[in-house]
Amino acid sequence: MAVSLTDAELTVLGLLVEQPRHGYELEQVIEQRGIRSWTALGFSSIYYLLDKLAKRGLIEAVGAPRSGKSRATFQATESGRTQCADATREALAALTPVRARVLIAMANSPGLPDADVTAGLTTRLAALREQIAEVQATRSAQEPLPAAAAAIFDYSEAMLTADLAWTEGVLTQETTLEKYDVKKAHRALYAPPKDEFSVVDVPALQYLAVDGHGDPNTAPEYVNAVEALYGVAYAVKFACKKTLGQDSVVGPLEGLWRAKDPSVFLTRRKEEWDWTMMISQPDWVTAEMVQRAVESVAKKKDNAALAKLRLRTLEEGKSVQILHVGSYDDEAPTLDRLHREYLPSHQLTFNGDHHEIYLSDPRRTAPEKLKTVLRQPVKDA
Repeated sequence: MAVSLTDAELTVLGLLVEQPRHGYELEQVIEQRGIRSWTALGFSSIYYLLDKLAKRGLIEAVGAPRSGKSRATFQATESGRTQCADATREALAALTPVRARVLIAMANSPGLPDADVTAGLTTRLAALREQIAEVQATRSAQEPLPAAAAAIFDYSEAMLTADLAWTEGVLTQETTLEKYDVKKAHRALYAPPKDEFSVVDVPALQYLAVDGHGDPNTAPEYVNAVEALYGVAYAVKFACKKTLGQDSVVGPLEGLWRAKDPSVFLTRRKEEWDWTMMISQPDWVTAEMVQRAVESVAKKKDNAALAKLRLRTLEEGKSVQILHVGSYDDEAPTLDRLHREYLPSHQLTFNGDHHEIYLSDPRRTAPEKLKTVLRQPVKDA
């Protein structure tokens, strides 16, 4: 029964079917023909492959070596010729496998900053151009070529040229595709002044949302909600880019906070808080798309919060907001000033839930540097 040959084994065996050669000569032929540009054949693997092929009876030494192992001449045996021919027939009909590592990279690229994706693709483009030049130089040095050798170079150039065109196309798309970013589209809503309250008119915006209750620092319900929101937000983002050609930056986590007794926010009695955690969504996202994303995420991980996740529209209208820099637990003085000083002095009162927008990642930011937008919808008192 014939044993399957690796690409490297078939390459070396084919060179010995062509004519008997010693190891050093094989190295020269491989280098001269540019074989390493289209096979996984390492510089130090020739003698290892010769040993393997000899042990399997596919090649044999011809006479005694003149000066060490590198001068031992090998030729293909009858079995080796047969297996080489069979493997060659099979390889002629085999399709090129589409398993390039760059495909995995592209699947993961939405999680990287745009600059990193562009830099990686630019580096890849330069390497492809250099490789094409090397193949062309190797070919030119051996002209005129037999038909089979010319076909090999044609194929190598065609594959590299196709890869080059693909990389250029993706790079152009990455640099020209405008991503929707809610922080830029509604800059006034996400970049309020730090030292004073400002009044803004908040239009209707849609969000992925999950309702819950309890202390966000200790309640498992809160952790599940945030995990579900981000999982679905990224699933929706990837689906929109693939099916609609629309891309977006996943927005910051936002929260609506409420309680039967509003004073619990000033006293920080978190176990009495009700909340709705949210992530903004572009206008082109539909409820059907969100449902498909929820189903996709649910297949990968069981999360009770996914059953409560929904797409909702929030129109807060006239609102007062300020940028808080510091720990979440240090918000109380600012909120007290809003409730007891600013609103009464401007004849305003509450008209909706307290809204917070978390501009910083608490996992990577020191508490004293956290940036949070504090927003309160209002109406005339």
